[in-house]
Amino acid sequence: MTAESLRAILGTARTIAVVGLSPTPTRPSHGVARYLRDAGYRIVPVNPVHATILGQKSYPTLTAAAADHAIDVVDVFRRSVFVGPIVDEAIGVRPRPRLIWLQMGVVDDAARARAQAAGIPCVMDRCLMVDHRALGV
Repeated sequence: MTAESLRAILGTARTIAVVGLSPTPTRPSHGVARYLRDAGYRIVPVNPVHATILGQKSYPTLTAAAADHAIDVVDVFRRSVFVGPIVDEAIGVRPRPRLIWLQMGVVDDAARARAQAAGIPCVMDRCLMVDHRALGV
């Protein structure tokens, strides 16, 4: 994706589902989600173990979260081995997210290909917070 494409999506996105969001303040997912919340996005936690994270209701699945919220971006903080089913679930929610973001160290080329075939751009192995800052969104 070009910087302009990312800037356009992130500049108009309002809701980000964070899959694997941890309630522990020292975890990267928590810091990134807090940054995104403070930047003006609605954060929707997806973590089946916790009822609330960052003061928001946490959902057990992306599908459950999408039933209550129109999700613009899916930000994934799960190991690569778990990404395929998460991307497949994101493809299936309606309305479809406009972007799937796989955080640093998270790579699944086959999942990215499926997302792109479904018309959803997928960024891998990059930090959404770092790119958001660099793009000046």
